[in-house]
Amino acid sequence: QVQLVESGGGLVQPGGSLRLSCAASGSISNFYTMGWYRQAPGKQRELVATIIGGGKPNYADSVKGRFSISRDNAKNTVSLQMNSLKPGDTAVYYCNVYNPVAVTNYWGQGTQVTVSS
Repeated sequence: QVQLVESGGGLVQPGGSLRLSCAASGSISNFYTMGWYRQAPGKQRELVATIIGGGKPNYADSVKGRFSISRDNAKNTVSLQMNSLKPGDTAVYYCNVYNPVAVTNYWGQGTQVTVSS
């Protein structure tokens, strides 16, 4: 069983930066995908960024050039550096781990990011 704990959300002004972190407990293999999704009020949950151990990051078009995902396989952590934040980035951000062998998704409890002046 994998458990995920997120940290780092908060309130920031437009143009500001935040860093989200997620620590995973349990057995995480390098071939598991780790990443971040977000859900704004009244909208569906959407992919923000994902990364496979040793692989190339994958970003949503809306965050390319502004967000950067990183992963530490030894520590089972994944982080999301968010720069040049916009009001449209306001959402609850969820950490995700995907096991492609068991076809199982694990989710964190979510952390609120609010971009507002």
